[in-house]
Amino acid sequence: ANFLSEFIGTFFLILTVGLNVTGGSPAPALSIGASLMCMIYALGGVSGAHFNPAVTTALTLAGKSPASDIPHYMASQLLGGLAAGMTYTGLVGKAVPLAPGAGHSWSDAAFAEIMYTFVLCFVVLNVATLSGQHLTNGGKAKQMYGLAIGFCIVVGGYAIGSVSGGSLNPAVSFGLDTSNAMKGGTWMNCLSYTVFELVGAGLAAGAFAVCRDEEFSKDGILPLNKRSEEHTSELQSR
Repeated sequence: ANFLSEFIGTFFLILTVGLNVTGGSPAPALSIGASLMCMIYALGGVSGAHFNPAVTTALTLAGKSPASDIPHYMASQLLGGLAAGMTYTGLVGKAVPLAPGAGHSWSDAAFAEIMYTFVLCFVVLNVATLSGQHLTNGGKAKQMYGLAIGFCIVVGGYAIGSVSGGSLNPAVSFGLDTSNAMKGGTWMNCLSYTVFELVGAGLAAGAFAVCRDEEFSKDGILPLNKRSEEHTSELQSR
């Protein structure tokens, strides 16, 4: 079930990417973000709706997803991306090259992909994985998680689309690059993009651990900042 869920969600996400770009859509990021949001709400209860190896990496590093899930999650995501790439190139007869935008260097693309993959993964961790019941610590706010995560794609797509293409997802990078190679293009850029995106995921997991240290407390031992707050309150009450 998890394998099929991740395949379907990733497939429709990347199919939407390819059809928007090849069709010259005036609002590609909005359409792509909406696709991700719909798939999250549809399949979040099945597999957690990662649809992105970078998200799976961030969740694993943050202890929110077991490492044993990595092989079949990433395999299904990459297969979904490949199937989507072959589908849209078959429909429209065109492929989408994966490369830095005109006038931008590889260092520009690296910075852009790292920063906005960070945003995506950091938001996923903060709106969809918190264990607390209070509104500010998950709770009812979780009902909006699909919208928040989907709009990360809108944010990133419009912000860095002209710099790096705004992939933010190794499955997107792989699907676009591989289907482009099948149409006579080159195939290597997805490897560099994947590195950038995984770096962003790692940074997001690290920032989450610092900002949400209560998520890592065990056996009733409060994080340092919470212990300090309790100690201060105790002193004030004396």
